[in-house]
Amino acid sequence: MPTFVASLFLPYTVDFHDLPTPSQRPSPPLRLPSRKNSTSNLRENKASLFNVPTPPQTPSAAAAQEEFFSQLQPSAATHFPKPHDPRSLVRSDSHVPEWGRGLFFNHPRSNAGQLPAEDILKYVKAQERAEERAQTLSKRRPSPKSAKRHSRASTGERPAWATHWTVEPAEQGNGGLYNAVRAAMDAGTMEDVIWLGTIGFPTDTLDDRAKNEIHEKLGSEYDAMTVYVSDSDFEGHYGHYCKTILWPVFNYQIPDHPKSKAYEDHSWKFYVRLNQAFADKIVKSYKRGDVIWVNDYHLLLVPGMVRQKLPDAQIGFFLHTAFPSSEVFRCLAVRKELLEGMLGANLVAFQVREYAAHFLQTCSRLLTVEATNDGVQLENRFVNVLHIAIGIDPKRFNVTREEPSTLEWIKVMEERYKGKHLIVARDKLDTIRGVRQKLLAFELFLNKYPEWRDKVVMIQVATSTTDNPDLSATVSEIVIRIEAQHSTLAHQPLVFLRQDIAFGQYLALLSVADTLMITSLREGMNLTVHEFVLCQDGKGSDKKHGPVILSEFTGSASLFGSHVLSVNPWDYQKCADAIKIALEMSPVEKERRYNKMRDVVVHHTGEYWCNTLVEALAKVHEEQYMRDTMSIPRLSVSQVSQQYKSSQKRLFILDYEGTLAHGSPTPALLTSPQRVLDALNDLLMDTRNIVYVMSGRTPEELERLFSRVANLGIIAENGCFVREFGASEEWIEFADTEKMSSWKASIKQILEYYQERVEGSWIEERHCSLIFHYEKVDDLEAASRQAGDLANQINDAAESHRVHAVPTDKAVLIEPLDWSKGSAATHIFDRLRQKKVEKEGEADLDFLMVAGDDREDEVIFRWANKLGQAGVIKHVTTVSVGKRNTEAMATLTQGTTGLLSVLSKLAKL
Repeated sequence: MPTFVASLFLPYTVDFHDLPTPSQRPSPPLRLPSRKNSTSNLRENKASLFNVPTPPQTPSAAAAQEEFFSQLQPSAATHFPKPHDPRSLVRSDSHVPEWGRGLFFNHPRSNAGQLPAEDILKYVKAQERAEERAQTLSKRRPSPKSAKRHSRASTGERPAWATHWTVEPAEQGNGGLYNAVRAAMDAGTMEDVIWLGTIGFPTDTLDDRAKNEIHEKLGSEYDAMTVYVSDSDFEGHYGHYCKTILWPVFNYQIPDHPKSKAYEDHSWKFYVRLNQAFADKIVKSYKRGDVIWVNDYHLLLVPGMVRQKLPDAQIGFFLHTAFPSSEVFRCLAVRKELLEGMLGANLVAFQVREYAAHFLQTCSRLLTVEATNDGVQLENRFVNVLHIAIGIDPKRFNVTREEPSTLEWIKVMEERYKGKHLIVARDKLDTIRGVRQKLLAFELFLNKYPEWRDKVVMIQVATSTTDNPDLSATVSEIVIRIEAQHSTLAHQPLVFLRQDIAFGQYLALLSVADTLMITSLREGMNLTVHEFVLCQDGKGSDKKHGPVILSEFTGSASLFGSHVLSVNPWDYQKCADAIKIALEMSPVEKERRYNKMRDVVVHHTGEYWCNTLVEALAKVHEEQYMRDTMSIPRLSVSQVSQQYKSSQKRLFILDYEGTLAHGSPTPALLTSPQRVLDALNDLLMDTRNIVYVMSGRTPEELERLFSRVANLGIIAENGCFVREFGASEEWIEFADTEKMSSWKASIKQILEYYQERVEGSWIEERHCSLIFHYEKVDDLEAASRQAGDLANQINDAAESHRVHAVPTDKAVLIEPLDWSKGSAATHIFDRLRQKKVEKEGEADLDFLMVAGDDREDEVIFRWANKLGQAGVIKHVTTVSVGKRNTEAMATLTQGTTGLLSVLSKLAKL
C-alpha cells in the first residue's frame, strides 16, 4: 500500500534553463566592518565585555580565512546529490535557503506582491486604504492598454523560459526526513513512497500546461505529487504565519514587542488555505489502505482536515521541532484549532518525551480532555502519542565521507590547522540557534584561560537565513571585539564565516575538529551531533573521538544524556568551563563518551525511526479501528442466550449510571428506576447467577439505591469499596480513608479557589474522591478553560499522593490511582476461586458478562477480555452501551433500554 509522506517542500525542484533574468538571490551577507574602522570604533567606544585592553589588529587575518573557505564555493554538483538518484544523501538541515530564492537554480520571481504589514495597526489602515482604492477603481472604466494586458494574461500564454527545464534535488526542505525515508526504502522496509509537497518556488507565472507537465514528470519518475498554491498564500503561510508566529512560539520566543502583529491576524487565513490545499490533494489521491504521514509545524491542520473527509484513514503526524509547554502554547489565539488539527491523526509523534508530555498537558488543559501516558481520549476516539528521535543514514553518510573531494579537504584542513585545537560549529544565524551566546562564551573562555589563546581556533559557520539586523549587528560587534583583542599576526582564534560551505568541506571540518559546540536556545533535534560522531571515527591513529558541548535545550541532549557536556547557553561561565573541559579531556574519557554516543547514533538511525513510526501507526490504527463503535459488532442476543443456558455458574458486573439507568440521579432524589430493580431481582432468582453493580457513588448512596435487591454485590467509588455478593452489610475498604484526608485537604483548597472563580460551580466530596462540578454555570466555555487549568494544577501538585484529576463531562474527577473497577473485579474473581477451592463440588465460573458506558469501565472490559482470550472463563461477553470508542467486544445500540431487555430475557431462560 502506498505511503504519502507530506511535508511543506518536496525533495525536488525545477531548474528553468532559459529564464531570461537570474533567479532572485538571497540578500548579500552583511559583511563585518573593515579592520581599520572596527579597531578605531572599539577604541573610541571602549566596547569590551570584559574590559580587556584592545591589542593591535592584524589586517589580513580574517580575509585570509574567508579566502581559504571560499576556494570551493557551494555548487549544485558539490553541495547536493545528483537528481537522477532519488535516494542520494542530502544535508540534514537542507532547509536553509528561503522559499523562491534558489542558490543554484533558475526560478521565477514571486508574484505575491506586498503582503499586509506585520504591525496590526498598519494592517488595519492598509485594509481601509485598499477598500477606498477598490471603490474608486470600480467607478473607472479600464483603459484600452490595461484591457489588452488583462486579455493576454487571461489566456494563460506560456512564458518562453518555461519550456526547457530539468528536475533537480531541492535546496530546501527537511533533509533529515528525506534521508530517513530513503534509508528505509534502501533497506526495503518502506516501499511505494509518494512524496507530497510544494515545488519550492513561486508558480503564479506558470500556465496550467507547464504545471501539469511538471506534476506528471515528478509523479511518473520521482514518485512525487506537487501541491500548487498561489504565491500570496505561500508567502502568507510560510513567510508570515510560520516564521513570525509558529516558529518563535514553538521555540519559546513569544514576539511581544509593541510593533508585533496580533496572533490572530491576516496571515492565519493563508495558513488555513495552504493546509486545505494539502488536505484536498491527499483526499483526491487517497485509496483505501493508503498510509498518510504528515510532517512538521507547517501542516498542523492537515490531519484534522483529512479526517473529516476520510474518517477511517490511517494518518500519522510527526512534529520535527520542539513542542512548548502549555503556558507558552496557550498564547496562540488559534490554539484549539491547531490542537484539534493535530488530533485528527491516529498517532501524533514527537522527538523526545518532554515534547510529548507538553502536548498531552496542553490538550488536557486547553481542550479539557483526558490525557494519559499513551495518548488523548477524545469524545468518540483515542489518539495515541509517541516519542521517537529521528536519526541519520550512517551507510550513505559514510559513503559520502569517502568521496575524493572530502578526503582531499581533510588533508588540506589538517595541514592548515596543524597543532591547533579546533572547535567547530555550523548554525543558522537566527535568534534560536544561540550563536550570540556561543561567541560570548568563547570570548569569556579566551579571557578566563589565556594559556589557550594561541592554541585554540573556533570555526563558526553561520548559514544564510532571513536577515535580522539587530542580531547581525550584535554578532558583528562580538566577532570584531574577539578579533581585536586576541588575534595576532600568526594566530586568529575565531573564524566566523557568514556563508555556507560545501558539503565536502562540512564533512572535512567535522572530521578534523577536536570539539563540536552547539548552544541552541531551543531545538527539536540537532542531527549535526550525529554527523559529528560518525566523522570522528577515523581510521587507525586519526580517530579523534572529540567530545560534544551541547545545549540542554535541544532534543539531542535527552537522547545522548550524560555522554555529552551539557550546558545552559545562558550560563556563559559554565559554557566557557565546558570548552576547557573538552579540550583537556583525557583520551580514555573521550573514547568512553564517544563509544556511548556512537551506540546511540548507529541504533537511532533514520531507518529505525521510519520503521518504528510505520509499525506504531499500523498497530494503533488497528487497535483504534477495533475499538471504534462503528467497527464493533452488535451484541448477539441469541448467542449470549445459548452461552447463558449452557453455563453452570455466571458472573454479571454491570455499571449503573449511564448503563443500567439513564444519567446520574441527584443525591436529593436518589432513587433507582423500578425496571432496573426488577431486572436485577429476576437475575438473582437463579442461584447460579452472581450479580455486581459498579458505580462511582459512595457505599451509603448505593445501599439506599439497591436496598430492595437482596444479595446484590456492589462496587462503590469506582473500586475503592466492595460489598461482596450475599453480604448484607459488610463492606471491604481497599483505600485507607484516614490517609485520604491528607491529600483531600490540600486538594480542596485548590478546588475552593476555582469554585470562587467559576460562579455556579460546586464541590462534591466522597470518601475517596472529590468532584468539581460546573454543569450549571452560564459560561461553559470559560468554565471549561478553568477546569483544564484545575486538572493540570492538581496533577502537578498531587502526583506524590497517587491521585490524579480527570476531566469528564462538565466536571473534574479527582480519584486515587491505585484502585479502580478493574482492581475490584480482580478481587471478586479471586474470592470466587478461593471459595471454589474451599467448597467441594462448587461449579467453575464459566460465564462472565460486563456492561458499561464510559472511560472508567474500559479497565474492566480489558480485564474481562483477557480472561476470555486466555481461556480462564469459557464464555466472556463485554458490551458497551455508550457511543465512545471502547475495548468492549460488542455494543448495544438501544442503550440502557436494550441492556435491561437483554437481562430480562436471560432471566427468563
